[in-house]
Amino acid sequence: SISSKLYKNGFEDIHSHAFNGTKLNQLILKDNKNLRRIHNDALRGATGPDVLDISSTALESLPSYGLEAIQVLNATSSYSLKRLPPLDKFSSLLEAVLTYPSHCCAFRNIRTEKQNLLLSIFDNFSKECESTMRKPSHEMLDDSVERNTHPFAADDQSSPYIYSTVFDDSEMAGFDFEYDFCQPKVLTCTPEPDAFNPCEDILGYSFLRVLIWFINILAIAGNFTVLLVLLTSHYKLTVPRFLMCNLSFADFCMGLYLLLIAAVDAQTSGQYYNHAIDWQTGSGCSTAGFFTVFASELSVYTLTVITLERWHTITYAMQLDRKLRLRHAVPIMLGGWLFSIGIAALPLLGVSSYMKVSICLPMDIETGLSQAYILLILVLNVVAFVVICACYIKIYIAVQNPELVAANKDTKVAKRMAVLIFTDFTCMAPISFFAISAAFKVPLITVTNSKILLVLFYPVNSCANPFLYAIFTKAFRRDFFLLLSKLGCCKSRAELYRMNYFSAYNSNCKNGGTATAPSKASQAFLLLSALEK
Repeated sequence: SISSKLYKNGFEDIHSHAFNGTKLNQLILKDNKNLRRIHNDALRGATGPDVLDISSTALESLPSYGLEAIQVLNATSSYSLKRLPPLDKFSSLLEAVLTYPSHCCAFRNIRTEKQNLLLSIFDNFSKECESTMRKPSHEMLDDSVERNTHPFAADDQSSPYIYSTVFDDSEMAGFDFEYDFCQPKVLTCTPEPDAFNPCEDILGYSFLRVLIWFINILAIAGNFTVLLVLLTSHYKLTVPRFLMCNLSFADFCMGLYLLLIAAVDAQTSGQYYNHAIDWQTGSGCSTAGFFTVFASELSVYTLTVITLERWHTITYAMQLDRKLRLRHAVPIMLGGWLFSIGIAALPLLGVSSYMKVSICLPMDIETGLSQAYILLILVLNVVAFVVICACYIKIYIAVQNPELVAANKDTKVAKRMAVLIFTDFTCMAPISFFAISAAFKVPLITVTNSKILLVLFYPVNSCANPFLYAIFTKAFRRDFFLLLSKLGCCKSRAELYRMNYFSAYNSNCKNGGTATAPSKASQAFLLLSALEK
């Protein structure tokens, strides 16, 4: 056998049957910076190699033939080698030194399967031993005669027990009892996967794989419906409608992020180790990360503006000159869009990174700047939640006034506010708590378990907002049925909503023209209508 050491050559590919007729012990191809391809039949006609070194090359794939004899594979600094050939090709591999930790997950699974098979055979062996030892000696002899074997050796040179009395030859094929059971081969692979990229699929748990489809479809369908109805309505674009459009678009983007994650997980299920590098370092993960941070920050910002607008409307209900106009809301939301885009773009510019984990969240806190970035986002979200809670408490105190609103209306408004605050708290609290601890490098939850938060808590607002802020309101239902009437459906229901709207409008105009001061009933109407927008 020979050792072929082809260091630092200028060749770019290795042709078919390049080593025909040779018995290779080692094939060293390292430091060939331009080597991009080894033909699938390059090792055909050769014996071996036992050792293959392709470190510091530009290879994008390994040949499909001739890998069965390899015991040591060295592929360090082979950054273009992002996918491995079918793992059954590495039937003799004992040591692998690779570039990407995710590839070691594949070999870890192989090792586990081999060990499980050995343990299964050993368990069967123990049971058969017990059963055989309980038999009388003449039965053991009869059994052995039938199998053309002997339970005990005829001379001192033979093993005292022939294992074929317990197993068929097919069961013991390829196994040496003393070596495989007492000193089993253990494949070692480096670098080992870290805590941020454990050996699992993108979503980890199978129940999350089902839930994420239901949640992302709900978020996309709900918010798309709200956008469609509000943008096609022939009624005047008011400030609440304008803000609701922004909120629905942000939550729609969150649904797109979840859809992208779910689709890639379904596509790479069971073989994520072969797709991890392409996904996490490619444009797909960067796009998903940008979508989720942009959507999350724009949603939180818009929710805060909507809450402040409701509080302002109720506080200054009778002062029309202080009413928030569309010309005020547009620059406010423009600032929110610029802020959200800027925050989402920072990881693309090197502040933290979307490539750290498979779910494409900015979890990189290696530098002080990245750590400050994560803390800034979390602190702003906590401040926004406090502002929302404070505003709704003030709104409740205002609406609670018995001189303004009847008791049954008071209870209805209180329940509505409780639901709004609860959904915000459910979404923000768990994420913020664990993320802040992780930002200080004291993680209280693993990446695997954080995926439960990603699916069950992170998108709560995106699913609930279209219902709480739009679909469950009377104004939206009116616009919805009016839109359906244009398509030839629910015309009678739409006409009823249209008549009720004009009746209420004319009644308010008459009351406004005759009254010299706002009545208690009109004050109550304004307070409740602010919550119904």
